[in-house]
Order: sequence, then C-alpha cells, then structure tokens
Amino acid sequence: MELHFTIDTERCIQCGACIDDCPFHIIEMAPDFPALIPSRVHHCIRCQHCLAVCPTGALSIAGRRPEDSLPLPESLPSAGQMTALIRGRRSMRRFLPDPVPAETINRMLATVANAPTGKNNRQCLFTVIDDPATMEVVRRETLEGLRRAVAEKRLGEGLGYFRHVVTAWDQGRDIIFRRAPHLLMVSVPPSVTTPDADALIAMSYFELLAATIGIGTLWNAMIRWAWSTIDVDMYRRLNIPADHYKGYALLFGRPAVHYHRTVQRDEAQINRVRLA
Repeated sequence: MELHFTIDTERCIQCGACIDDCPFHIIEMAPDFPALIPSRVHHCIRCQHCLAVCPTGALSIAGRRPEDSLPLPESLPSAGQMTALIRGRRSMRRFLPDPVPAETINRMLATVANAPTGKNNRQCLFTVIDDPATMEVVRRETLEGLRRAVAEKRLGEGLGYFRHVVTAWDQGRDIIFRRAPHLLMVSVPPSVTTPDADALIAMSYFELLAATIGIGTLWNAMIRWAWSTIDVDMYRRLNIPADHYKGYALLFGRPAVHYHRTVQRDEAQINRVRLA
C-alpha cells in the first residue's frame, strides 16, 4: 500500500519529532525536511505516530490529514472524569427494548477501531447485531438448542446450570441475553500476534465509550458457554470465521435502570516490587 507521505514545507519547523518517534525508524531528514527511507518503508505499520507527533500539522501519511484529527490534549477528558467513568460503569442486566440508532452504533465502532492492537495489525472483526428482530432469532435458537441439550443429557461438566436457564425462559425470564436489543462480539484471526488481547481491549474500549453516551453493557461469558453446548453453530450463523479467536460477547442497549453514584471497591491487590 502506498504511504502517500507528504510534508507541508511551509509548516514544517524541522524539529525532527516525526523522525525520533517513528517506532521502526523509517523517516530521515533528507536533507532539509523529513522523508521516508526507501529501504525501510516496508517496515511501516501505519501507526500514524508521525502524523500525531508533528507540532505544526505539517505531515500527512496514508491519506490522513492532520486537520481531520482531534487536537490534543484539549480534547481529552479530565482525570476526574476518567475516574468517575471507571468507578461508575456498571454491568447492565435490565435493558429497554428500544434499539440504539444505527448511526450511533456506527460512530462507536469507528471510534473503537482506534483501540491498540499487537503490532498495529488492526485485524479485529466487529460482529454486531443492531437489528432487534435478528437478536430475537439468536436468543430463540440459543435457548431452544439448550432445551435439546438438557433433554438429551448433553450438558458438559459444570454446565448443569443451563437446566435452570431453560426453566426460567419458559417462565418468561431471559437469564442469558437479558432481553438486550444488541450484541457485539470481537473476533480476531489466529495469524496475528495477540488475538486474545486485541479482542478484549477493543471490547473494553467499547464498554467505556458506551457508558459516556448513556448505553449500558454486559460482559457475557454465558453466551460462549451456551454456544459451545448447543447443536447449532451460532458463530457460523453470524458469519464469524471458524478459525477466529472468539472471546466474550457484549450485550448492549439503553438501560432500564439508572445508577446515581459510584460504588466503593478500591481495595487493590498490589504486588509492589523493588529490586536492589
């Protein structure tokens, strides 16, 4: 892929920040302004550090213009706001049926696409159910699959709890999906260096972003356990490649409950190390 590395010579102050900050040392001063080193261009991971670090906005790369970026640090939340966000986010188990607008979900996913990945591989596949009718199909097929697994005594070790899940479903209670209107799953091909971390980081960013705009989320391992038990390949149903690393699912939607304060659980388990 062509890098389209350009320097606005009227803005460039020849500070060398882009050269010093390039992780793979592919930029040099040649001789008056920064330029790519032809023999090292293939090492570029398109992290855009050079674009971000330029103090005057003189550098463009990969078709990205500095004027299209948010300015830092004034665009960042305060430490107090981040503290409240981390302490105040809650696992949501009561959702309103109204769907989140598609444009809101799209903006969130576009933002979360900026989450860090190993070697900037950016291979995360965001599988999202934004259609409540589709969510209902997934919910029904999962529970009916569990019903068959219970009847045929196919529940694996430690999964006997699903008998109660099926009973609750028959009584009108959705213990697994919590009647959430949406689901997100991030999967990653096994060829990347850190597939498990990439998926978890992306979903963590999505969760925190959701909390800032009034959307509730629930990390859900029960979905993965359920799908490993039933006789329907739900990953295939959702067009998730078979060889992808698949982690948690994240339920999300407008919350049906509102919390008024943070909780207090600051007892961190700390292993502080000092070596002579």
